[in-house]
Formats: sequence, structure tokens, C-alpha cells
Amino acid sequence: MKPLPLDYTDKLSMHLDAIFGSGVSKVLDGRPVSFEFSRKTGRVKSFKVGENLAGTFRTDGGVAITVSGAALLIGSADFLKNCVNVLEDAVPFVSEGRSVFCKHVTSCGSNVRVGSDVAILDSSGKGVIAVGVSLLDGRCMKAYQRGVAVRIREGIKGRTEQSGTGI
Repeated sequence: MKPLPLDYTDKLSMHLDAIFGSGVSKVLDGRPVSFEFSRKTGRVKSFKVGENLAGTFRTDGGVAITVSGAALLIGSADFLKNCVNVLEDAVPFVSEGRSVFCKHVTSCGSNVRVGSDVAILDSSGKGVIAVGVSLLDGRCMKAYQRGVAVRIREGIKGRTEQSGTGI
């Protein structure tokens, strides 16, 4: 069986639209997107927008976005449905990579489901401070006052300390 002839940029756009909402990939239009391929399988492993790693493809078909990828996608109004806003008091801890607790969630988008990738925004709702995996759906995050809501994969402070680039 031959694979479908598909441009990798089109494939990325379809993945982003399917996971984060229709039209989210339009923020990539006109930007330089490059891909890294697996040496063993030849499949796309990750993609960069400009010089920054924006996300990696998972084996289950998902896309794990990075902080810089989320900062890029937040330009789309539909992507805000995948975001969680936290209290100002929790921002220093979450940006270091600590988990988000339910009592620190001020609002969350309608597309937040259990196991979905979410972007964590500061209290103003304009800056991405971390990305992670949701452990609860949006309705439960707002209703509960105890427990972990989002397990953080990457925070902005942890990223700058590890890479040493001082972004």
C-alpha cells in the first residue's frame, strides 16, 4: 500500500486543526516551517517554526506542543479553547514546571479534556507560561478545589535554564 502523496506542511496543518480546533493552523501561514525526520522510520519527528522547536509528533498521532509553539498558536482565537488560566499567585511555580492545582484555575477553555495538551496562561490571559497534559476536564477543574488539574511538561523558566539561551 502506497502512502498518500501529502505535503508535510499540509499534514501538520491537518493535525493541528484536528487536535486544537479548526483554523488553528492558519497562524502558520507564511512562516518558515522545517521538519526533523526519524532515521529509522523516515517519519516526521518534530517541527520548528523559524529557529524554535514548536512541537513533536507522538506515536499515537498527537502533537506535543512546546511553550514556543503554544505562544505561536495563541494567535488563533480557537486555540484559546485549549488553554487554562491560573491565578497570579501560582504563576511563579507553574512557570518553573510545577503542577497546576484546581484551586489555582480561574478559567479554562471548552476543549480541555482529560489527557489533552493544554497551554497554561498567566492571569492576564495573554502570555503562555507553561504547557502540559490535563488530568481533568474543564468542568471539573472549575468545580473542584483540591487536586492536580494539569501536569506540566515544560515551563518557561525551566526551558531557559536548561537551554541556557536566556529567551
